[in-house]
Amino acid sequence: MKKIGVVTGTRAEYGLLRPVMEEIRDDPEAELCLIVTGMHLSAQYGCTWREIVKDGFRIDHKIDMQLTSDTAGSVCASMGTELKGFAELFSKQKPDILVLLGDRYEIQMAAVAAMIFCIPIAHIHGGELTEGLIDDAIRHSITKMSELHFTSTRTYADRVIQMGEQPDRVFCAGAPGVENIKNMELYDRKELCDTFGAVFGKPYVMVTYHPVTLENHTAKGQFENLLKVISQHREYHYIFTGANADPDGRSINELIEQYVKCSQNADSFVSMGQKGYLSAVKHCEFVMGNSSSGIIEAPSFHVPTLNIGDRQRGRVRAQTVVDCGYSTQEIETGFAKVTDTAFRLKCREYGNPYEGKNVAQTIVKEIKKFLDGYGGKKKKFYDLEVQK
Repeated sequence: MKKIGVVTGTRAEYGLLRPVMEEIRDDPEAELCLIVTGMHLSAQYGCTWREIVKDGFRIDHKIDMQLTSDTAGSVCASMGTELKGFAELFSKQKPDILVLLGDRYEIQMAAVAAMIFCIPIAHIHGGELTEGLIDDAIRHSITKMSELHFTSTRTYADRVIQMGEQPDRVFCAGAPGVENIKNMELYDRKELCDTFGAVFGKPYVMVTYHPVTLENHTAKGQFENLLKVISQHREYHYIFTGANADPDGRSINELIEQYVKCSQNADSFVSMGQKGYLSAVKHCEFVMGNSSSGIIEAPSFHVPTLNIGDRQRGRVRAQTVVDCGYSTQEIETGFAKVTDTAFRLKCREYGNPYEGKNVAQTIVKEIKKFLDGYGGKKKKFYDLEVQK
């Protein structure tokens, strides 16, 4: 029986990991060891660990980072607390391998602990670029600590190999979040209204905006520009989802709260759950903001995305994505493009470059195969110049 650990720290990342977790749980040769940390355990961010339990998963371990603030100092202190928690856990029991997704600081601490305890890491969504974020450096550092790599596109697989990882350990599997869209039975419009409110019966826009962490306290001004633009477009209802626990995330959430309180055409949700959020994206007019979901998941619904600023700069784009700058004029120009009838019709024909085939099944199959022949082998650097 192979004990496969999975770490999740945010609602968004859990949604991406869910099909992999289900595949592990249902495999008679594998044991799922689920470790929950980060925003899941914070009341401010909705205690979303409850959604995991509601989905039928057993949480084996909780590691509370004590996320009390979003300042740089507080985030660093929380990372230290989390690292200590992983050290205590792995001192008592260790999984045979640890599955990590993405690029956030709480995931980096899990990777650091696993590396010190000689637990091999299977990394999902490596090789990607988000040049406006500290996540870029975190993602690449996790790649170098990992033994197995499951990328979402061929471009990213090539980049992981370029970083010195052995090609036979790199698999272009596709994005597990896109597989969710194909396999999950989502709400129809009426069910969405019955579950979350009649506002979903109106033409609405999904808005998610996070801080650009490589910029210095720019989040508030950028988001205020977004609000200025949408305040001029009363033909839509706006559904806000909260910013994550990055530095300056709380200032965005405060602006959302103020705007919703004073506006007749806006609502906000701390968390809609995976099924609720994906259903809302499916039926919306377009997605707006700077979340990765607008780049990776929304194209599978043929829904346009207005992607603002540099947070997602460097990621592979579907043709449904319209990029714009931070100024009100640039956002307004982008707004006009995603609401253009001709463009919206073309979006129905565009594909999603992140779509794979049997993503979760491929990941678990390759993890099991790796464990069968691992035996603590040391990593070797794959030097492109030597290969030439």
